[in-house]
Amino acid sequence: MWSQNIPGMQAASQASAGGIANLNMVSDGEAQVSIAISSNVYQCLNGTDSFEGHAYKDLKAIGGLYLNPNQVVAAANTNINSLEGFKGKKFAVASAGSSVYNECDVHFTAAGMKFPEDIQAEYITFTDAADMLQNGSIDGAWIMSGAPASAVTQALTSGAHLVPIPNELIEKLKAKYPWYTSYTIKAGTYPNQNEDVNTSAIKMVMFCRGDLPDDVVYQMTKTLWEHMDELGQSQKNLKGLTAANAVKDIAGVPLHPGAAKYYKEIGVLQ
Repeated sequence: MWSQNIPGMQAASQASAGGIANLNMVSDGEAQVSIAISSNVYQCLNGTDSFEGHAYKDLKAIGGLYLNPNQVVAAANTNINSLEGFKGKKFAVASAGSSVYNECDVHFTAAGMKFPEDIQAEYITFTDAADMLQNGSIDGAWIMSGAPASAVTQALTSGAHLVPIPNELIEKLKAKYPWYTSYTIKAGTYPNQNEDVNTSAIKMVMFCRGDLPDDVVYQMTKTLWEHMDELGQSQKNLKGLTAANAVKDIAGVPLHPGAAKYYKEIGVLQ
């Protein structure tokens, strides 16, 4: 998109291990722009949690994108309907130190459990988790992705079910971690899902290095939002996004001056 619409720009995508890896690559100068959940962006900016001792103070936001819901799945051969129900059970937490692992830590701890001691942690990918949920070799999995997520669809097709995260726990989290919000996974989002399911979510943020020129980031931001309807046709998570919401729920991460110029120009910022 940027290469096609911004004269002289050559943008190339690069595979990564997820949001934390994305932030590390931008911090180290291996990449200039990427995305991650707002909590991880905040932590990188301030040198906390996974980024303790190596903050990147010049990290800037281009804008907030879509909400990334936490999706907790229990296998068909279980009657688990709460986070506490996974105590002593085999549970997929992705890789140690990943965004998903950190979400498990925060939520299970808020639910009064010791993490990871109170579960039998399985360090596997979403794809492997879906396969193991289908064959009953694990009891549950934590999947953080836009809904519908293919791994969740696969699991629920075989009789697995979503486990709700109650608003009381989310409010408890918000008091300490302001980036959380409630999110409803609407009935019918997945096979055999007949009721709405409440959960927590964090906004995905597009961020960049602070040393990128203002005019470059301005053009990138302008092009992004002027082509969002087109992008939404190929990427469901981007469908219906508006620039008006791009400056909300981004955990106080400062906007790059080039991005801020665009949002002021269209009246989103004063």
